[in-house]
Amino acid sequence: MYKIREFSELTGLSKETLRYYEQQQLLEPASVDPANNYRYYDDGSYFLAILLQKLRSFGCTIQEMKDVMRDESFANLEVLLHQKKDRLYMEITQKQQTIREIEEFIQTGQEE
Repeated sequence: MYKIREFSELTGLSKETLRYYEQQQLLEPASVDPANNYRYYDDGSYFLAILLQKLRSFGCTIQEMKDVMRDESFANLEVLLHQKKDRLYMEITQKQQTIREIEEFIQTGQEE
């Protein structure tokens, strides 16, 4: 079992983030000591923490993360990741178009 400080160091998630994820019912400690309210995490919590960290780095919202965590089979995880990937490709295409438009605008200004 890991205290919140140890678990924070292990996962790279801040103590504040771990507390927030607990409030959001995304990642609950394996146990809480009733005498001092210390939170303890186990190895199973580690897997979930790393998954949440990855989802956040992929730009998932808290609600999307909740949806993934509610589905214990993780059946919808692949669908969500494909949606994120498709959205990123679309954003890349839009940004490339904007770059081309900027380059054309600059070019027309230089021709005058």
